[in-house]
Amino acid sequence: MIKKLHLFFAFASGAAVAVAATPAWPQENVLNLYSSRHYQTDEALYGNFTKLAGIKINRIEASEDPLIERLRNEGAKSPADVLVTVDAGRLWRAEQMGLFQPLSSKALETRLPDNMRVPNKQWFGFSARARVIVYNKGTVNPADAQNYDDLANPKLKGKVCTRSGSHVYNLSLMSALIEHWGEKRAEEWARGVVANFARAPKGGDTDQIRAAAAGECGVAISNSYYYVRLMKSDKPEDKLVIEKVGLIFPNQKSFGTHMNISGAGVLKHAPHKEAAIRFLEYLASEDAQAYFANGNNEWPVVKGAPLNNRQLASLGSFKADKLNIGVLGRNQPLAQKIFDRVGYK
Repeated sequence: MIKKLHLFFAFASGAAVAVAATPAWPQENVLNLYSSRHYQTDEALYGNFTKLAGIKINRIEASEDPLIERLRNEGAKSPADVLVTVDAGRLWRAEQMGLFQPLSSKALETRLPDNMRVPNKQWFGFSARARVIVYNKGTVNPADAQNYDDLANPKLKGKVCTRSGSHVYNLSLMSALIEHWGEKRAEEWARGVVANFARAPKGGDTDQIRAAAAGECGVAISNSYYYVRLMKSDKPEDKLVIEKVGLIFPNQKSFGTHMNISGAGVLKHAPHKEAAIRFLEYLASEDAQAYFANGNNEWPVVKGAPLNNRQLASLGSFKADKLNIGVLGRNQPLAQKIFDRVGYK
């Protein structure tokens, strides 16, 4: 059974009531989970854990930043055991606030690849999405957009669409480029991308794909699972979008395509630490890895995990960047400074 509570309201005896700062959840075999993943398919992911472990999940959902701020404000009184959120940058920020505790688990060390485990063992990556280039088949030669580098090439002047430079997805990409290229070259690249904008950054990743299909721009940056969502859609307008665009995994001849993650960590004041550890170990299991892939179009991070998602599999194999997820967090402040300096709003 999953007990789901949104950030500000719960329901009791049929009436809406404000949630207290520290919900009075029973102390039996439970897990108190704070999650910023808003995917309906995760219901099955969590429900399967309860079925296998006999541990009931009490869940609070909210957007990423308010959820992290809530944890900081709750401090030692927090009822939360585990934080699940999207992107290394946000997990790193939670670590910097002292919200996590180090975790020793042979299961995680055995099943998760090295780059999905930060050195201090405070948080882990459990699923991945590629930061891809989407191009308009009618206006752009794909040979001109094979690498992130190409987005700054004058050949693409007036053809690049992205979401905000302050969004964590783009900050993590820039963090990876800083690590690979160094600060100077990364800043030159960012300046070139800004010079190539078709319009000011706005909207989410799906909006970028639609803009490329509509000819508003020639190329766009997006996480792969947004693309696969459109592939799976039955809506005629979404099918038309996919017909008009193509997808490129960048930098296949160098360091590989940047990978964005969903991850989790056990919180510092977790009242149910044993259940929390079991939950993270479950996220690395074949069952959970299959839910990530089939339910939300994310790649499993565990080698050999089943991939029964036909549309996701149809994208083919590719070389993924193997940078440790901790690096993607550590470079975030510099990434934001660079974007600010070049006017990547």
